Amino acid sequence: MKPANIRDVARRAEVSVASVSRVLNGAGPVTEATRKKVMEAVEALQYVPHSGARSLSTSRTQTVGVILPDLYGEFFSELIRGMDLAARERGYHLIVSSSHDDADQAAAAIRSMRGRVDGLVLMSPHATVGQAAAGLTSGLPVVRLNDDAAEPDRPSIVVDNHGGAMTAVRHLVQLGRRRIVHVSGPADNLEAEARLSGYLEAMAQAGLDARVIEGDFDMASGRRAGLELSASGQDVDAIFAGNDMMALGALLALQEAGVRCPQDVAVVGFDDVPLASLVRPGLTTLRIDIAGTGRTALERLLSLIDGATDAGRQVVRPELVTRGSTRPEISETRPAGGRPSVVNASAQGDNQDV
Repeated sequence: MKPANIRDVARRAEVSVASVSRVLNGAGPVTEATRKKVMEAVEALQYVPHSGARSLSTSRTQTVGVILPDLYGEFFSELIRGMDLAARERGYHLIVSSSHDDADQAAAAIRSMRGRVDGLVLMSPHATVGQAAAGLTSGLPVVRLNDDAAEPDRPSIVVDNHGGAMTAVRHLVQLGRRRIVHVSGPADNLEAEARLSGYLEAMAQAGLDARVIEGDFDMASGRRAGLELSASGQDVDAIFAGNDMMALGALLALQEAGVRCPQDVAVVGFDDVPLASLVRPGLTTLRIDIAGTGRTALERLLSLIDGATDAGRQVVRPELVTRGSTRPEISETRPAGGRPSVVNASAQGDNQDV
């Protein structure tokens, strides 16, 4: 059968085509009775509005683009989940792509989305990706994520990575740990560099020697670092990993080597991905509410699309979530309400908090 069109809906509902358009686009006044008749006709005919026709009449596609460095792993799935929830509440859809931390691929993704989306959320923790994107998004509402190089007055959300890393080290020092190794993210990643900087500053303030093993923000590199430390025979009593996946990999390696956590070596991560609360011992980490950050980014983008004035940079303040990987006396069962023990992180920031 031929798909129904807007005129078929209008005939079945016994209203004008303009009334159907107002109901479907949410533009202009309609009575509740008219809205009900139109929606009943839409359901009966299984009518699907044509996105191209809708965009011509409203100058909107009801679609937003999301470009992330990668689509693999718990962090990105949580981020997309938060965005999707906010988008669906407003009747929007997402087009999601990955830059693979490559400037040319980021540029290609942006070009493919122009004319198809009403706005863009761009996560670019690599400086070259952010620079490539800057010249291609003029005239398009954009919210930048985790891009410390973005201008402070432009719509952006950044994590206080430096302050969060300092909080992680201070937590370990307060527990009596002195030989703290940092498993860092890749050297060309702005977030990894900020977390490394925070680690080095906190270690210097505590009068401790720093040691860094470079990882790649994935579980495999964390496991390699854990195995290296276990096999080296060096006196290490704590590991601060640049993200949770590397921390979980290191935790697995320690268990394989028969090293007790936290009695022998304490472990701290960063992000608080869902898996962090499920492993045993539970992973102490710096929580940034990943899904909430995604929701905030999408809501801010939709406000920009609607013509609102944006407040510029927002800073996410990490919170220290203490679990069994640093505090053996902490119960491995979650407290009433399903939330872990949380201690506010002391962090430096700028402008506006999230």
